[in-house]
Amino acid sequence: MGLVNPVNKSICLEQICESNYQKLLRLIPDLFTFKETAIGLAAHNTMLHLKVIEHTPYTMTVELSYCFNKNLEEFLEPAVNIRIYLDAQLAEVISDHARASVAQVFKDPGLSREIMNYKWRLNYFLQKWLDHCLKKDYQFVSLRSPDLACI
Repeated sequence: MGLVNPVNKSICLEQICESNYQKLLRLIPDLFTFKETAIGLAAHNTMLHLKVIEHTPYTMTVELSYCFNKNLEEFLEPAVNIRIYLDAQLAEVISDHARASVAQVFKDPGLSREIMNYKWRLNYFLQKWLDHCLKKDYQFVSLRSPDLACI
C-alpha cells in the first residue's frame, strides 16, 4: 500500500478530522445518546464495539474497535481512541491499539513535523476504516453491561 504524504499536512489534517466527524455520525447516528457501550451489527461482518470513555459539554472521547472474541477483554482491535470536538465538529484519533498517544510519544513540543506526521497517520487510518465500515451498513444498539458487548 502506498503512503499518502500531502504537502500541507496541517490543512489536510483538519479536513480529515472534519471528514471523520461526519463519517462517525453517519456510521453511528445516535452516537451522542450512548452513555457507556454500544455494539454495531452488520450481516456477515465482525461486530463493532463502541465504548464511551468521557463525555463533557464540548468533547466526547470514545473507543471504537472490532470485537473478535466473545470475551471483551480478549481481543479488541484496532481499539482506536477518538476525541470528538462537538463545537468544532472534528474527530481526532488520540491513539490506537498499536500506537500510544502523541503526548506519550513526543515529549518535546518542538518536534512539530514529527507530531504532525504521527497525527496524520492515525487519522488517515481512521478515515479509511470508517469508509470500510460505512460500506457494511452497521446498525448500533446500546448495551447496559459491558460484559455483554461481544455476544
